[in-house]
Amino acid sequence: MIEMIMRGPAAEYLIRQRVSALGRALPAARAGDITSLHRARVATRRLRAAIPLVASGAKAGKVSRSVRRLTRALGPVRELDVALLILDELDRAGDVPPPGIDRLRASIVEERERLQAEVREEIDDFDLDKLRKQALKVARNAGEDGAPHESAAARRERIIRRVRRLSATIENAAGLYLPDRLHEVRIAVKKLRYTVELAGGRNVARLRLLKRAQDLLGRLHDLEVLIARTRGIQSSPGASTLKVSADLDRLVRRLETECRQLHGHYMAMRPALLQLCQRLMAARARTPRERARSSAA
Repeated sequence: MIEMIMRGPAAEYLIRQRVSALGRALPAARAGDITSLHRARVATRRLRAAIPLVASGAKAGKVSRSVRRLTRALGPVRELDVALLILDELDRAGDVPPPGIDRLRASIVEERERLQAEVREEIDDFDLDKLRKQALKVARNAGEDGAPHESAAARRERIIRRVRRLSATIENAAGLYLPDRLHEVRIAVKKLRYTVELAGGRNVARLRLLKRAQDLLGRLHDLEVLIARTRGIQSSPGASTLKVSADLDRLVRRLETECRQLHGHYMAMRPALLQLCQRLMAARARTPRERARSSAA
């Protein structure tokens, strides 16, 4: 792990890299491209995760908040895009009647068109050049505005907090299928993964485990969101015929079956995640010299 806050060329390189990734994705995301919108959202999250590594204080917080607004604007459209991709999968599989899929798809497309207009406005208002200059400035001037440098101890404490949070959410979810609690596990996994990556974590197996858990729980969450949306259409007066409603019932059963399968995979992965938390806690408890000897061995 890196034991001090980034300074100089390394800090500027990290910021330029993160801002450039966002800049490459935004034009096509503005036009409604599904892949680019996803990349733009991921880029905003990675940029927000990088800022605390290069600076702290009020100015760094202001930069982070401006990026967070864009992240939140992209989120709802991305959620709809994922729902449409799942419907495409079901359509190709052929185990759900097309009328039900078509009814749900039409509802999602209509909502996406409305939200995409809002995303275009948000991207138009987002000044990427200004963000780049502000982010680079706080990286160059870190510590000169009176803000305290982040110590190695504070950095270790942040990782420990995220490890503890993940462990707590896993224990809270227990072995029951409770979507809200599993969603909390996913968020905790994602935050820990980003923190470990940016802090210089080189243990590929650990990062791979976190990525697999994040993807699995993300898929489960996406299916639950689509189930809720389907039930919402069914409960709307005059929203569908009896035949289409029956098709939607079949669609829900198909999604619920996959949810149960994914939960089974998660339960098989759960011991490894808890063991990972224990190992990270133990590693953080050692001194930097002890960790260096361990890495060299």
